[in-house]
Amino acid sequence: MQNIVSTIFNRFSSKSLPLVLLTFLLTNVSAAQDLQIERKVDNLLSSMTLKEKIGQMTQFGGINKKYEEMIKLGEVGSFLGVKGAEKINELQRLAVEKSRLGIPLIFGNDVIHGYHTTFPIPLGAAASWNPELVQLAAKIAAGEAALEGTKWTFAPMVDIARDPRWGRIAEGAGEDPYLGSVMAEAEVMGFQGNNLNNDLSIAACAKHFAAYGAAEAGRDYNTVDISERTLREVYLPPFKAAVDAGVSTLMSAFNSLNGIPASANYHILTQILRKEWGFTGFVVSDANSIGELINHGIAKDEKEAALKALTAGVDMDMGGDAFTGNVYSPNLASLVKEGKISEKLIDQSVRRILRIKFRLGLFDHPYTDTLYIKNHIPDQKLRDSAALRLAEESIVMLKNDNNLLPLRKDLTSVAVIGPLADDKYDPLGPWNCSPIPKRVTTVLDGIKNKLSPTTKIKFIKGCDIESNNKRQLDNAIRIAGQSDIVILVVGEAANMSGEAASRTNLDLPGVQEELVEKVAKVGKPTIVLLMNGRPLTIDWIAKHIPSVLECWFLGDQSGNAIANVLFGDYNPSGRLPVTFPRSVGQIPIYYDHLNTGKPFEENNKFTSKYLDSPVTPLYPFGFGLSYTTFKYENLKVEKNKIKIGGSTDVSINVTNTGKISGSEVVQLYLRDLVASVSMPVKELKGFQKIYLNPGETKTLKFIITPKMLELYDVNMKKTIEPGKCEVMIGGSSVDLLSNYFEIIK
Repeated sequence: MQNIVSTIFNRFSSKSLPLVLLTFLLTNVSAAQDLQIERKVDNLLSSMTLKEKIGQMTQFGGINKKYEEMIKLGEVGSFLGVKGAEKINELQRLAVEKSRLGIPLIFGNDVIHGYHTTFPIPLGAAASWNPELVQLAAKIAAGEAALEGTKWTFAPMVDIARDPRWGRIAEGAGEDPYLGSVMAEAEVMGFQGNNLNNDLSIAACAKHFAAYGAAEAGRDYNTVDISERTLREVYLPPFKAAVDAGVSTLMSAFNSLNGIPASANYHILTQILRKEWGFTGFVVSDANSIGELINHGIAKDEKEAALKALTAGVDMDMGGDAFTGNVYSPNLASLVKEGKISEKLIDQSVRRILRIKFRLGLFDHPYTDTLYIKNHIPDQKLRDSAALRLAEESIVMLKNDNNLLPLRKDLTSVAVIGPLADDKYDPLGPWNCSPIPKRVTTVLDGIKNKLSPTTKIKFIKGCDIESNNKRQLDNAIRIAGQSDIVILVVGEAANMSGEAASRTNLDLPGVQEELVEKVAKVGKPTIVLLMNGRPLTIDWIAKHIPSVLECWFLGDQSGNAIANVLFGDYNPSGRLPVTFPRSVGQIPIYYDHLNTGKPFEENNKFTSKYLDSPVTPLYPFGFGLSYTTFKYENLKVEKNKIKIGGSTDVSINVTNTGKISGSEVVQLYLRDLVASVSMPVKELKGFQKIYLNPGETKTLKFIITPKMLELYDVNMKKTIEPGKCEVMIGGSSVDLLSNYFEIIK
């Protein structure tokens, strides 16, 4: 894997420099460039009319003749949904060569998990616990998008999601603020690179600000009502990580937050984002979220909606004919004329937008140079190699009784059953950007590529994904009975996850579970492969099927990656980035919960538990099996007492006790045992993914830094308090060794 990563990164780079020298040069050059950009913005702003300024704050979806005339008048700043270098260059030419000031447009698209080369959905990629590989995938996606004129992506989605009923959980990194922050940083760095003014870099957009993933009942667009503590401890950290990584833009969310819609929320958009965090990029609304302030009941009309959004901190209005109209364009000028907003406030937003356009190099190089980009991005073979490796590392083995997996390649007969087994579209997942379905390797194709020509492979869908039609069930049972091994490929359709795809029932849709149950009763060794964009409730499968792989939506290389795992050419190393519940009734369920005054006890009714179900999850956060085994020993804390503001090293020995090589995700958790506020029972604070040969032992070291020990006290001030802390290290959030240290004054 390292060779693939290094090779592709080098294809994006020019000359290698020592890291210290490179960092010094980039820092000083960047400061000088920023100063120069601010001067250019000042000069341009002083020449702009009010109408031209408002034009920069206006984004339209799609294109028509009316918009082309508006471009010439300088009344459009951005488009979304327009693809293709030829068309984009044509529109850019209108802006640069036909408008009075020649301000270039910025074109954005939803490059969520790949452009043409489609990678695993972000939730799947987070299961790799490999930020370097996630960064590489974003870098490849940026290069492909830039090749076709897209210089801005509405990604990464960094919303923490603890309710799998919410369909957009598929677009993020799961339930944990730390893992989410690591993945947010990786994606921003991948999309933007070290230099935004590069033909192969595109501007990133962290979304949806803020707390969209906490929508009540998991229903998309729904209300969010959480405490300031929960907001800051759980939902804001990945956004802060994105800002610290230099993200160019943020997107304001659809939801209301504690009674104030996010797209009119001064507290988060200005007080936190700009004043506390020092964010210098711009904020774009989600599609028509400004107009929707009327539906939220805080604006009587579009003019008031525009007023509230702008004064809260939204710089660009995402709207246009693709949605329900643009709110800023027809209303801001009259608001200035009426004295309800000052032109200085308009200037402030325009400055932020122009700043990013200058940083992107759009003024110097407004047109897409396809020849240059083609010569500097990796060839398709290398891109496919990266997609394959990320797909392999995203697969999580949930169960493998009696070492049924890996399978032999000389099997006599195999039954491949399920509606997703020979599907080229659904493995692309939700929010695929510009995929090429013919590039997708299906699971059936991947299996065929592994097996001997003499192996009899029998395939039947058995049922459709959502249909209740049972006509094929009997044939599926018959084929299973004629085979040595049964591989069932079941799950969701791509459009059942993502935006506007909330579900109240997380069982397998349609009659798929009945298909699984009837085929399993045949009595043949059976493997279930799950394709989905969220945790599903698979309690029956977990109890009755010997081997289960969580495969998510893996993109182009789905079949190849799954087959490599099935037949032992890749040892699964994925770990869950989100908890799997036993039933919908357990939701929300997440590992870093607070304790209660009556913590769960098995034989005590009057503790926090259910009458009809275990309180524990079906599969915990951080869980995943391997074809080998790992042993953790000798957890040491260098200092058993550290002063406030101090740090200590922690070490542990990890040994591969199995017979084959494999990767392990070594996870570090902390717990503050007694504090001024209730603290989670454990919190992920670090991890390392390591590769061990059979019998090999590695000693891993972690540094417990002051930042890891910070908490928000009773006055919501970030501080470090004296007291005893538990440090836990292991292979999941529940399989851990413990030791202790004390923070002293």
